[in-house]
Amino acid sequence: MVFSGCCGVGRVFGGPGRSGPGWGRVWVVWGGGCFTAGSGGFYVGGVRTVCVSLGERSYEIRVGSGLLARLGEWCRDLGVSRRCAVITDERVAGHYLGRVMGSLEGAGLEPVAVTVPAGEGSKRWQVVHRCHDALAAARLERRSLVVALGGGVVGDLAGFVAATYLRGVPFVQVPTTLLAQVDSSVGGKVGINLGAGKNLVGAFYQPRLVVADLDTLGTLPEREYRAGLAEVIKYGAIADGSFFGRLEGVMGGLLSRDAGVLEEVVARCCEIKAQVVSEDEVEGGRREILNFGHTIGHAWEAVAGYGRWLHGEAIAVGQVLEAELSCRVVGLAREVRDRLEGLLERAGLPTRVRWTGRRVERLLGAMRLDKKVRDGRIRFVLLRGLGCAEWGHVVEEGLVREVLGS
Repeated sequence: MVFSGCCGVGRVFGGPGRSGPGWGRVWVVWGGGCFTAGSGGFYVGGVRTVCVSLGERSYEIRVGSGLLARLGEWCRDLGVSRRCAVITDERVAGHYLGRVMGSLEGAGLEPVAVTVPAGEGSKRWQVVHRCHDALAAARLERRSLVVALGGGVVGDLAGFVAATYLRGVPFVQVPTTLLAQVDSSVGGKVGINLGAGKNLVGAFYQPRLVVADLDTLGTLPEREYRAGLAEVIKYGAIADGSFFGRLEGVMGGLLSRDAGVLEEVVARCCEIKAQVVSEDEVEGGRREILNFGHTIGHAWEAVAGYGRWLHGEAIAVGQVLEAELSCRVVGLAREVRDRLEGLLERAGLPTRVRWTGRRVERLLGAMRLDKKVRDGRIRFVLLRGLGCAEWGHVVEEGLVREVLGS
């Protein structure tokens, strides 16, 4: 069965405890602020804010510059115990751990630091166990907070540690990469990898707060920054054609890391994801559109070897190939496919890989382990048009093999 996410970008939700959806451009009031769908959130206390509406599990995403200084007071206001932990990696620690620890201590909290190796290799059981042991040694309690300070790997790992320690302790996401700020820190997907595939062990466990300090992008290596643009572009492709057009116009500002452009774009991406997650928290339906480009992209990450390709690089290739499938299966206009490939190329991302027949078969094998597989059949998110994605498409393996080998 195929499901359409078309026009879903106009669907917005109210504050905590309000679940009645409404289509079209409506006003939503929350915490003294208001916004219209597509505005990229609202301002509370001078900070651009986007809300994820999940009843009692609702939380805010705060986007802007200089936010690490306020992290401590925001964490304290969550009503958690004084003792807390900051999980980060060795690279991020050198830039921001001292600042975060100081902010938490200044708010009266008692943080301990847990540092893990940088890179995808930390998303494994052995590292989870070491983190659990560190939290136990620090005597963290049920109301103790875990702060995830880093990119997508740290966020996934720390969130999974929080979800499983003492059967669940609260955690806050402090993403320091573009990819994490617009995607992985929002929505509650946490987990680790297995040798057989990416994110095969995990949970849906929502953070209490997401703090996206744009200043942290200043130390992000160019390759990693560009990789994050793959997820930014994806949001326009699947949910908002006008936003896609806006990205075509401001790509120069994004590449130069213009603060004003970044705030607008990061907030809009978070708003789109928040709307989707508010409707479908555990990926039983429309949330699957967020996986556009990921069926092939995740398979390529596994086959190439984790760490050789950055996630965003693999997803860029996956988006182009899944757009090609969209042309052949649901009649996506070639012009749209070409615009998508062109924007990804302008962002400095790879869009094509030449695979041998043996490599194609390994890719298909990896795709059969994809979380969207049903009854052994690979399912894809396909584009009907720009900003209009459909999920649940079963595509014949012969056609997939042909597209992969083209």
